[in-house]
Amino acid sequence: MEHLRITSRRNPVARAAAALAASSRERRERDAFLCEGARLCRDAALSGVEVPVCFYTDEAAVKYQEYLEPLWRVCGEAFVIDPPVAQLLSSTKTPQGVFCVCRRAGAVAEGVVGFQPRRPCLILENIQDPGNLGAILRTAEALGGFRVFLLGDCCDPLSPKALRASMGAVFRIELALEPSPQQLFATLARMGYACHGAVPDCKARPVDAMDFAQGLHAVAIGNEGGGLTKAAVSLCTDLVTIPMGGRAESLNAAAAATILLWEMARKQER
Repeated sequence: MEHLRITSRRNPVARAAAALAASSRERRERDAFLCEGARLCRDAALSGVEVPVCFYTDEAAVKYQEYLEPLWRVCGEAFVIDPPVAQLLSSTKTPQGVFCVCRRAGAVAEGVVGFQPRRPCLILENIQDPGNLGAILRTAEALGGFRVFLLGDCCDPLSPKALRASMGAVFRIELALEPSPQQLFATLARMGYACHGAVPDCKARPVDAMDFAQGLHAVAIGNEGGGLTKAAVSLCTDLVTIPMGGRAESLNAAAAATILLWEMARKQER
């Protein structure tokens, strides 16, 4: 299979793809994002997300052929790129030489329209670290496919760092953006969800004492530095906490999410 070659970093197709990696605004306005890495690009190809363009180096064509073949089958155009072009597209020090442009609309929904109340939910409010966000999405997918809502001003789940940390989970879970806590919590309440706000407060209910086995549940986790906003706390059904015996005042957002998701998942399996 022969594809056109891009040799220059000034090539407009390559530069347009590189802009997607560099700017969340560019991703929103163009309704697209850039994936990097053989496994992540294969996951995108197999996920049903539209892949208009892919790029690969000569070395990658030999080393990652089994990953590239699903990509070639679904992409609109494919280009062979020289190493300097791969460096332009890459956000890592040692790129694998495989990239693809994906349609954003196929990976992230807007708001709660069309949401079916059939599974537990995770609400992430104002999460700012893309590594934390990606790790949380990976855990949510691994522990049973939780529906995840990004509330307020969260970082972009389709940024290069978040995509790498999620290990492709962003393609396999239900993920939606919702700017309004009032809209989100009111909709979940109408659907029968109990919404639990996670806080580092010994007066809140210990999460291991919660009964997640009955009914529909959503757990809300706040910003790494400030926690849940007062608005979100006021809209929660109740507050839960992770009991801690050490001197730390709180947990990293990704660590807290892992514990909370595990508690929800294991009790619902009983």
